Amino acid sequence: MDLFDSMQVSSSGLKAQRTRLNVVSSNLANIATTRTPEGGPYIKKDVVFTPDSRSFASRLDHSMRRAVQGVQVDSIQDNPRPAKMIYNPSHPDADDTGMVAMPNINLLEEISDMTSASRSYEANANAIKAAKRMALKALEIGR
Repeated sequence: MDLFDSMQVSSSGLKAQRTRLNVVSSNLANIATTRTPEGGPYIKKDVVFTPDSRSFASRLDHSMRRAVQGVQVDSIQDNPRPAKMIYNPSHPDADDTGMVAMPNINLLEEISDMTSASRSYEANANAIKAAKRMALKALEIGR
């Protein structure tokens, strides 16, 4: 793997983690949303990553050199957990029994995901900086 491959892998990680951070922030922003245009409470979104699928030439090169692949966002899916039912008869969205369907979002889980995504983003940014420094040092050696 050369420096440019490592930069490409890290940049794909940056893009994927940026998307993950956006989804987590959307989940946090809608933690108390009980009414959406689709009807019902907001449904937590999850990001699904897959290996970066590039062109045929890149795949051939990968299989020949056993190079490392990057990552990409495959999809953003609704979380299958059911909505939380909370007793609050004074809420405008309460049903006949006084229960309100709240989003299926766990605050601690979202904060944990945000911390993980931001640290992964930072690690990828540092890897790009290190590759850049190595390339500059290699150019200095050639002088």
